[in-house]
Amino acid sequence: MKHLVLTTVMVLGLPLSAAAQDVTIKMGHAASSKHVFHEGLEIFAAKVAEKTDGTVAIEVFGDRQLGDDKQLLEGLQIGLIDGALVSTATLPLVLELGGFDALQLPFVTSSYQQMSNVLTSDLGAELLATLDDKSIKGVGFIEAGQRHFLVAGDAVMSGEDFAGLKTRIVPIPLHKATWEAIGVNPIGMAYGEVYSALETGTIDAVEINLSSIRSESLYDAAKQVTLTGHYFWPGAIMLAGSVWNGLSDAQKAAVEEAGSETTAESYRLSASQEAETAMFLEENGVTINMMSDLAAMKAKTASVVETWTSKDPLVARIVDALNSGS
Repeated sequence: MKHLVLTTVMVLGLPLSAAAQDVTIKMGHAASSKHVFHEGLEIFAAKVAEKTDGTVAIEVFGDRQLGDDKQLLEGLQIGLIDGALVSTATLPLVLELGGFDALQLPFVTSSYQQMSNVLTSDLGAELLATLDDKSIKGVGFIEAGQRHFLVAGDAVMSGEDFAGLKTRIVPIPLHKATWEAIGVNPIGMAYGEVYSALETGTIDAVEINLSSIRSESLYDAAKQVTLTGHYFWPGAIMLAGSVWNGLSDAQKAAVEEAGSETTAESYRLSASQEAETAMFLEENGVTINMMSDLAAMKAKTASVVETWTSKDPLVARIVDALNSGS
């Protein structure tokens, strides 16, 4: 039967893609539709459409329309969600995939280009392949930008100013250890609760990227940003295993190629937007501050990097690769 289809396609002079079944994949993410995650997924969607001759269509749903990160991951595993972009920080917590901790180790690299180089390499593909056993196919990454420190009260100018600040973190062991070492009072909290928590004083601060401060309008609730760049914030582009298995080999190859290209493009995009976003925040009443002793902050977290690097050989290899270009 395959030979009959192929022969028919060749006789009619149609491209091979014309024989592929059309597929529509609904992809969700937990950020605002104004966020760089949304923009990155739209870039991915355009590349997939081009490379599959339109046989695979990606529809992007932001603003937590399909769920938050945890709900998206759970939905992917059981096939209720077609695809999702989820912050990699969530993967060790929900899926117990410790290799992704390598991407949130503090002060390992400050280079957007080096992050891109590693994540588009065979090592990045190996990291994504750890999702296979969870019935999820990872095809790329989208970067949201370096993380900094947003405070509702007085600016943080030195390491001493962190002491005791009630700070929202993603509730994973790595982040808890990192921010306890820095000296804050870390509070695990859902991303969608940050704005109200800053407004009501439930938290004093949040470690976050500038793109999220802008897209979630957090600048209305807190006015002091300290540029620390402690780690990056990539999201993983993922498809449900059932969706992936339903694609033809040609479609799979095209989607993976689109994922790799999107990864590289997203790092260029995120790096280029950093200064423009900082300017926007300043125009909206935010003061951008520099740390007086960033090296001391890095020194406080060095033991965290050492501990987590020793837990997983894949983490150690990724850290070595990131360090090699720093």
